[in-house]
Amino acid sequence: MIRYVFMISDGTGITAESLGNSLLTQFEQIEFEKQTIPYVDSIDKAEAVITRLNDCFEETGIKPLVFMTLVNPAIGTCIKQANACVFDLFNAFLAPLEQELNIKSSYTVGRTHGVADAKSYDQRIEAVNFALAHDDGIKTSDYEKADIILIGVSRCGKTPSCLYMALQFGILAANYPFTEEEELSEFRFPEILRPYKSKLFGLTIDASRLQQIRTERRPNSQYASSEQCRLEVSEVEAMYRRENIPFLNSTRYSIEEITTKIMAAAGLKRKL
Repeated sequence: MIRYVFMISDGTGITAESLGNSLLTQFEQIEFEKQTIPYVDSIDKAEAVITRLNDCFEETGIKPLVFMTLVNPAIGTCIKQANACVFDLFNAFLAPLEQELNIKSSYTVGRTHGVADAKSYDQRIEAVNFALAHDDGIKTSDYEKADIILIGVSRCGKTPSCLYMALQFGILAANYPFTEEEELSEFRFPEILRPYKSKLFGLTIDASRLQQIRTERRPNSQYASSEQCRLEVSEVEAMYRRENIPFLNSTRYSIEEITTKIMAAAGLKRKL
């Protein structure tokens, strides 16, 4: 069974997607076909959306699901005229908040993912640039500026975790890889990292999953062999325990979950 889903917003649509997807994950027995329609910021655009929603209903005979985050009540009211099941994710909470805070909302579009807060925007850009400039052991001389340094074997999730922490939380995150040609031959703790040991956080991964990921990158190589993956995972976890470095197995977690767990364990607070 397929249900069609529309994420509608007067901004980027990121909030509607996040909230809508979070709700839909609770219904894994249903297949959802999703579309995002951003920047619906006028009645004319809303009427065009209504046409799409009504067409969807006529073609399928089933009401499409709509998750919308629209600041302007008039545009939201317009969308609700469509032959669809509409969830108003934004205004469902604004009225109770206005009542509790005893103040009217500013009804400003784009506050969540725009550049209304220049300081937060600059912090995000700085963090992303830092993550890119300090990926894969680059510029270790700048590690004193890092909030956290992720370490681990190749392809265990260090780079995407650093970038996500930068984008979502403004964290200055670097990462340092252990390679089979270098540290893993004898597997001693890299002395270059010792001055920053308090900032280190290790990632590990199930050897079978690591082999699968590496095979996609370099098939039929020693790098992707089952034996090599088992050796590296075993050695790196032993080193973490020997050096008292906190670590997390990333195998069964999404990037969002990995980074949240890292920040909680490391005591980091978001900067955005």
